[in-house]
Amino acid sequence: MKRHAVIVAIAASLLAAGTLAHAEAPPAGTIAGAQGEFIRNFDGAGAKLLQLAEAIPADKYAWRPAEGVRSVSEVILHAAGSNYMFMNFVGTAIPSGIDLKTFESSTSKKEEVVDRLKKSIAHVKTAAAAMSGADLDAQAKWFMGESSKREILFVLASHNHEHLGQLIAYARMNGITPPWSKKE
Repeated sequence: MKRHAVIVAIAASLLAAGTLAHAEAPPAGTIAGAQGEFIRNFDGAGAKLLQLAEAIPADKYAWRPAEGVRSVSEVILHAAGSNYMFMNFVGTAIPSGIDLKTFESSTSKKEEVVDRLKKSIAHVKTAAAAMSGADLDAQAKWFMGESSKREILFVLASHNHEHLGQLIAYARMNGITPPWSKKE
């Protein structure tokens, strides 16, 4: 009987792990505690990044303010790729087929860039919602040394806010008003 329970538990764990990449991201207001706080903060930046990515015309995706500075598509893909990288630091595998070394310059086609951003945001929200309080308290190594996984998540949210600000500046330099800033 115990062996049967162990097999069922292992099967359930494998099934849950295998479906994480395909799961729907939870609504931002449905998770309590630190995970909910992170998801709401991250979702605020992510939703605006998506709105702005969709508002910027496709012919502006190769635009950059100066030589040697990221283009519109590169900023969006940088944010998306970083979403995967930060989640990898806290223990969530990067989905197969994603190469972070080339991700930022992998495409400048608007529909592909927007789709990659959407998928990275869903990946973060789904993985964060699956974390427990103990997971958040656990220490993890990353490029800043060692920190709690909770701190790494909040740096991720800050990172998205940083590049949202960059993308707002890019949009305004091209005469595009962020959709949430337009007067009714």
